[in-house]
Amino acid sequence: MNNWSDRVADIESFKVMDLLKRAKELEAQGHDVVHMCAGEPDFATPAPIAEAGIAAIQDGHTQYTPAAGIPALREAIAGFYQYRYGLDIPPERIIVTAGASGALLMVFATLANPGQTFMMADPGYPCNPRFLRLLEARGQLVPVEAADNYQLTPELIEQHWQANTAGVLLASPSNPTGSVVPREQLELIAQTVKGKGGHLVVDELYHGLTYGFDATSVLSVDQDAFVLNSFSKYFGMTGWRLGWTVVPESAAPDIERLAQNLFISPPTIAQHAALAAFRPETLEILEQRREAFRERRDLLVDGLRALGFGIPLMPEGAFYVYADASRFTDNTFDFCWDLLEQDKVAVTPGVDFGDYQANRYIRFSYTTSVAQIEKALARLRLRLS
Repeated sequence: MNNWSDRVADIESFKVMDLLKRAKELEAQGHDVVHMCAGEPDFATPAPIAEAGIAAIQDGHTQYTPAAGIPALREAIAGFYQYRYGLDIPPERIIVTAGASGALLMVFATLANPGQTFMMADPGYPCNPRFLRLLEARGQLVPVEAADNYQLTPELIEQHWQANTAGVLLASPSNPTGSVVPREQLELIAQTVKGKGGHLVVDELYHGLTYGFDATSVLSVDQDAFVLNSFSKYFGMTGWRLGWTVVPESAAPDIERLAQNLFISPPTIAQHAALAAFRPETLEILEQRREAFRERRDLLVDGLRALGFGIPLMPEGAFYVYADASRFTDNTFDFCWDLLEQDKVAVTPGVDFGDYQANRYIRFSYTTSVAQIEKALARLRLRLS
């Protein structure tokens, strides 16, 4: 037997990646697979960003940078907060990271001691509690429903707060439900967490991907909150592995010290490429893509509802639909694998996102084209008829 650590044994596989791996194998065998499982836009990185990355290599920007990121990018992100939210965030509070995952690891390492918990919604992003497990802390999963907008509320936080709760993690827009916490609710949650002496961390990775409105940053209501963001989703830079965190001024030196030890520096070429993410011509491309995602969302939601899937709330953001499939199965894990193997449609079972009623739900990702979504709906229609 391998003498590995207990913490490694406790880390479950990320099931969406298992499904994606199998979908790629089927494609390699010549099958036509519709990909609706991974949270990765099908659009290539916008040309201005890609061109800036190429220029960075040609100009020799291939060595380590400061652990907190190049000053020009920290300043550019600060400028984006002013442009998008009207917020004056000093660049010194912005730490550029190796993806949002790098940001989450360092924020949790800063805020959670061994044996403490961080409260989070169930369903939610599956890797969040696994980061805590690596730190000998724990995710405290609180069931949420459509009546809660699939989000933690001040009442739920009050009800479930424990003596060892270190803080609350929100995701707005959320993965897998696409729900958004409105400004008034954010303010009440921030007050509740602060009143408990806890920390508030907000995943804002899908900001820019809301439909008909712009999401409120928690920094508009609470300058003490920790924010996670990424160049992967709205900016279309998944493979560049670049993110950032905005932290209180007092925490910035500690986060930077962690970054020095854990990552040395964020990816250099990606940082120089990301400087082009905030150019007007890039933002114009990204806004066109936002409209394309809205069209895809509307098509998919209407199509799934017509087939009999339960979708009580229209997803307001991200690019996911969390659909109740209990009319068709009481085991969406097996259902999703059968759908991939037999019908060549890749979607993700609810069990990847938590425990609460997980076998009822399937996450559909509308990161593929209208034509591919129509093909998936047609294949589902045949399967369910």
